Amino acid sequence: MIPAAFDYVRAESTDEALSLITQHGDEAKVLAGGHSLLPLMKLRLATPSVLIDVGRLRDLSYLRDGGDHVAIGALTRHQDLELSDLLRADVPLLRHAAGQVGDPQVRHRGTIGGSVAHGDPASDLPAVLIALRATLVAQGPKGTRDIAVDDFFTGFLETALQPDELLTEIRVPKMAGAGWSFQKFNRRAQDWAIVGVACVRNGSTGIGLVNLGSTPLRAAAVEDALGSGASVDDAAAVADQGTDPPSDLNATPEYRRHLARVLVRRALEQATG
Repeated sequence: MIPAAFDYVRAESTDEALSLITQHGDEAKVLAGGHSLLPLMKLRLATPSVLIDVGRLRDLSYLRDGGDHVAIGALTRHQDLELSDLLRADVPLLRHAAGQVGDPQVRHRGTIGGSVAHGDPASDLPAVLIALRATLVAQGPKGTRDIAVDDFFTGFLETALQPDELLTEIRVPKMAGAGWSFQKFNRRAQDWAIVGVACVRNGSTGIGLVNLGSTPLRAAAVEDALGSGASVDDAAAVADQGTDPPSDLNATPEYRRHLARVLVRRALEQATG
């Protein structure tokens, strides 16, 4: 398929990008690595009249020690996450999951901000950020605001970002020494996950689910069960509660529910050690 006609402009600074976003509003889409947006445009599921290219804004590509958290610029590429010594020490779950995204070509070009702002329930990193209870920072004409990850994903391919806002940073709590696991079931190594599970145990438990609803989901029933003293097996048995799995050529909803229970149990066992 060929995308609908659009205009293209490259932002040379964050301020210019915000100005262009404000100018064009809902008619514009922000282009970073392009691995999420361009396939939708080819299928005519997204038809922006203007593409605002922010891919060369190096001031939004960084990993910094923020004290009790790691601050990650929205344009940090997956490969930079995968190779980060800071994440290796303090947030190994995110480092590992970034290395499972797509193939090397995707990881060299794709960005964490693009993946998260796209809001795709089949994407790996949103579920990881849910498990880690990350905070997302949006910048707009009225300044910046912090958005808890549980409030960020609002609908299918929809987020809490306003039309005149740009996702600029992701803040991930440090989890050095925590137990963690990332489970991903797919047909081929480079495919989207049929079901995925991100889990971290650090006193309390955080679990994010991939491809089990219209948005990236938290396995709240499992977290609540564990908090009430349930065993790993009993908690994993309710992993599909609150989910609404899609049906496609890869799996039925019933099969995805089964996978959720199996993968959550495996993730909890691995994270518990």
